[in-house]
Amino acid sequence: MALATVATASTPLADSGRASWGPSGNPRAADTADAPGLLHAKTEPAGPPGSLEAAEAAARPCRLTGTRGIQMSEGMPTPSGYSRSTGEVRALNLMIDFPDAPGQGSALDRFQEFAPQTAAWFDASSYGRLRYVPEAPVTEWLRMPLAFSEYGIERGAPFEPGYQQLVRDIVSLADPQVDFSAYDLVNILVTPNAGPSALDTVLSVTFSGNHEAPVADGVPLANTSFVYSRQDDGSGSYAETGFRVLPHENGHVFGLPDLYTEDGGGSVGHWDIMSEDWGANNDMLGWHKWKLGWLDSRQIGCAARGGTTDLTLAPLASPADGRKLAFVPLTPKTGYAVEVRTRAGNDEAVCKPGVLIYRVDADVDTGNGPITVADHTPGSAGCTRRPNVHLELSDATFTPGASFIDAARGVRIDVLDRDHSGNHRIRITRP
Repeated sequence: MALATVATASTPLADSGRASWGPSGNPRAADTADAPGLLHAKTEPAGPPGSLEAAEAAARPCRLTGTRGIQMSEGMPTPSGYSRSTGEVRALNLMIDFPDAPGQGSALDRFQEFAPQTAAWFDASSYGRLRYVPEAPVTEWLRMPLAFSEYGIERGAPFEPGYQQLVRDIVSLADPQVDFSAYDLVNILVTPNAGPSALDTVLSVTFSGNHEAPVADGVPLANTSFVYSRQDDGSGSYAETGFRVLPHENGHVFGLPDLYTEDGGGSVGHWDIMSEDWGANNDMLGWHKWKLGWLDSRQIGCAARGGTTDLTLAPLASPADGRKLAFVPLTPKTGYAVEVRTRAGNDEAVCKPGVLIYRVDADVDTGNGPITVADHTPGSAGCTRRPNVHLELSDATFTPGASFIDAARGVRIDVLDRDHSGNHRIRITRP
């Protein structure tokens, strides 16, 4: 493809007229013989002391590096060309319709399907480190000059003639009213009656790090997300959950890959919005939060040396500072991440709070399974019946007394205990 990064589609089904909103071995699970329990004694602090510089040096062996030829990698740092993911990020929203698919309702209603909830989602997930500011300087539908059918838009369409023409038309119509240079990313909110239902195929797509993007007001529109039909599963939850396609697509703008697989499989389940953006609200994995700068290295426990390391992890959703992620590097490209997930913050569907363990592969591309969650209870059929939540992996977490073992690599992760605040003490043993 001609893009610097792949066009990444959304998850398939399993005052002055300006509108804005603010703010290689096969691992197995095992049960230990230890007597697990709820801690009543004081535990070690979840947040490690020391300077950020010292923490950066200690965490460096755990920063997996990207691989040449991988279009969208889990490696760090994220290559240049993507939008920044900390501080204030201004998102330009343009609502468009077509002669053969005129906008239904007002354009601002379409904007408000996404704007306030997306801003709140990013604020919670980033612990306030990303201030996502969505704006709609054009408050009416922008009518495209061609019929929707003439652009040749279909699922997985690359940034080739159809999309090139569509973006040129959008820029031509919006430029008199918009200073494109004032924004960090662009969201194109298409009237939902253009194209098929999301139950049939999901057209929503993002072109990120796109060096062939047209230039407007001196800046290339290199990070642009398109949202099409409503992801409404008929469960009656669209008003609360339908916005989630946009933070998923914007995740690509920040350099995150798709975690679902192109053949329709799932190796992460509902543990990250880059895996499933239908159904109940969910958060991002701790690895992604570190990659995006929402966790700093003082909150990472890097178990790079041989021997045994005991760490205390605070729940990932906790807004307080503290150690939120442990990592066991296997190679410069792969390793195991460990975090505590609870039903809090953006995580609405967690039915078994506990320690989530997953493998990160920085040399596996988007849509091919760069992250794989270790399932503590394989074959259990899960612990939730909420629609559009991956059932099998919903109870993947490890609880006190349980262990994760990768015998081929000599890695063992024991969950020792937890306290009343949900902090979990773990023990990592490695060669």
